Amino acid sequence: MASVKHSFLLLLPLLLISSSFVQRSSAAGFAVYWGQNGGEGTLADACNTGNYQFINIAFLATFGNGQTPQLNLAGHCDATAGTCNVFSDQIKACQSKGIKVLLSLGGGSGGYSLSSADDANQVAQYLWNNFLGGSSGSQLIKIISNPYKSEIPINQNTICYVIPVVTRPLGDAVLDGIDFDIKAGDGQHWDELAKALKGLNQNLILSAAPQCPFPDAHLSNAINTGLFNYVWVQFYNNAQCMYTNGNTNNLLSSWNQWNSVQAGQVFLGVPASQAAAPSGGFIPTDVMNSQVLPAIKGSAKYGGVMIWDRFNDLQNKYSDAIKGSV
Repeated sequence: MASVKHSFLLLLPLLLISSSFVQRSSAAGFAVYWGQNGGEGTLADACNTGNYQFINIAFLATFGNGQTPQLNLAGHCDATAGTCNVFSDQIKACQSKGIKVLLSLGGGSGGYSLSSADDANQVAQYLWNNFLGGSSGSQLIKIISNPYKSEIPINQNTICYVIPVVTRPLGDAVLDGIDFDIKAGDGQHWDELAKALKGLNQNLILSAAPQCPFPDAHLSNAINTGLFNYVWVQFYNNAQCMYTNGNTNNLLSSWNQWNSVQAGQVFLGVPASQAAAPSGGFIPTDVMNSQVLPAIKGSAKYGGVMIWDRFNDLQNKYSDAIKGSV
């Protein structure tokens, strides 16, 4: 009997270590959007702050419905010229720090849509092969050289060169997941895109950034699949569910609704400055620290704070001012 007690005492520290690890791994943090302002610094700069646990690279602004997908990273690079692969090593460096890096789909441009379940599956395959764990392989371009330099039919004297061209816009870095920031269309087929992505890899991180009116007009069906690890709700630009003129009631009431969704964790999405949300919703840091965060941190699905965006956070030092309360 004494040996059993002794064994238990030896195991107790291990149990305590394991328990503390689980608590740390689920601790609250920050998610931020990066990519829409050339003045926000590099991706490496953002990761080196130590403030962010999730970075959404914004945006894949054009895709679906037969369109050629286009990555739009504002002044950072030109994806059509192949210069965005400069961020491949920076993505890997961020990931080495434990930061999850996601590709955000959509944004406010409206140049995207899904026309059918088959379209959703094709987009999922494109994302998998060009940004995630799949392989885009190479596009083979055949260059024909005619030694006679005359207009004669191609024959055995014609020399053909096949040159592989790598198509991954961000280079060979493998992103951790996909963020749905969908603000256009009728909300159809995003659930099928989520299912197709999870079908390719169950461990793939999926996040969604709905507007705060509940339920969201574009992402409700997708979120209801229960496949999303994180939902960072945009509590701004919508008067009925955001902080206004010193009043937190609408914000907190909406938060309680969103806390019921089928997702792993829910984040409070806020603008980092008044300029970041022209239609309102900016919450002063003292209000965040004293009123908002204390009221929501006890929620079962509270995950942290999502910040729009890195440029405004850099200018306003918003995350620095509230990280002690998150």
